[in-house]
Amino acid sequence: MELSEFDRVGFIGLGAMGKHMVEHLATKLPSTSHIYIYDVVRDPMNDLVSRYPGKIHASSSPKHVAENSKCILSMVPEGRHVQSVYLDSPTGIICTPDLSSRILIDCSTIDTATSIHVKSTLTATHPDVKFYDAPVSGGTLGAQNGTVAFFVGCAPTDPVLPILTTLLTLMGKQVIPCGTHSAGLASKLCNNYLSGIIAIASAEALSMGINAGLDPRVLSSVFAAGTAQNAVCDRYNPCPGVVRDAPSSKGYEGGFKVQLMRKDFALAVEMAQRTGSRLVLGEQGLRTYEGAARDERCKDRDSRVVFRYLGGDERWARRYKL
Repeated sequence: MELSEFDRVGFIGLGAMGKHMVEHLATKLPSTSHIYIYDVVRDPMNDLVSRYPGKIHASSSPKHVAENSKCILSMVPEGRHVQSVYLDSPTGIICTPDLSSRILIDCSTIDTATSIHVKSTLTATHPDVKFYDAPVSGGTLGAQNGTVAFFVGCAPTDPVLPILTTLLTLMGKQVIPCGTHSAGLASKLCNNYLSGIIAIASAEALSMGINAGLDPRVLSSVFAAGTAQNAVCDRYNPCPGVVRDAPSSKGYEGGFKVQLMRKDFALAVEMAQRTGSRLVLGEQGLRTYEGAARDERCKDRDSRVVFRYLGGDERWARRYKL
């Protein structure tokens, strides 16, 4: 599909990731394209409109976005917000008179049951609506750098997938069709569960190594060369000063907030319970993120702040010449 065909795109939700995603659309779509945005907070809308005059337009509601756009993306924090965006009357997308020509893409990470409910409610009044779950992995840094991955709830043979892929790769690096509707969300929850567990285990192993007299830079090189190699240590190392650009090296600023990891981890544990899946580490991992999310030293910081929460030595560098 040619980019010129994306002449009217909508985006709802301009948080830490959503705003970066809109910026990529604004810089990569043709100059003739128009982007209609909405957020409950005015400031990010005003900022984007002022930086991309004539290309980005503020909207008064999700319905207003849908009325002016052919493809609409949403990126909001929780299931209740997704329901509000799509189903609220009179401001929700569902109140748009005709959605048959629209493609709706929800990039939020929420529970699968809510996504299924939203889709079934939409199709009850708009039978031809095209609604996809496409949660994002890669965090704020990935959204800023345009390297996120999208896990799409559709089959590889879905006729709309080429359109989705063309649009989504303007904001990210990978688009992976995961099967049926809500399979993208199920995949994302499994991914974040594993990522969250790896972050805790990495924080514990690094702290243990430091206490045993090891330089965490050397230890991280050992992990990278051995069977413990993982993306968390390679790119988002929980120990400050090991990876220069990691949030941990910047006071755990930026990245994926620990409260969001707690939310996603809880959704994954709930999905495991609902599907009869046995988790050995789930409850303890959830307690760890719940505790870190409440801890004033950790709240609102990147989720790898579990290193701090678990008592890791952030001043390890004083032992070595840097």
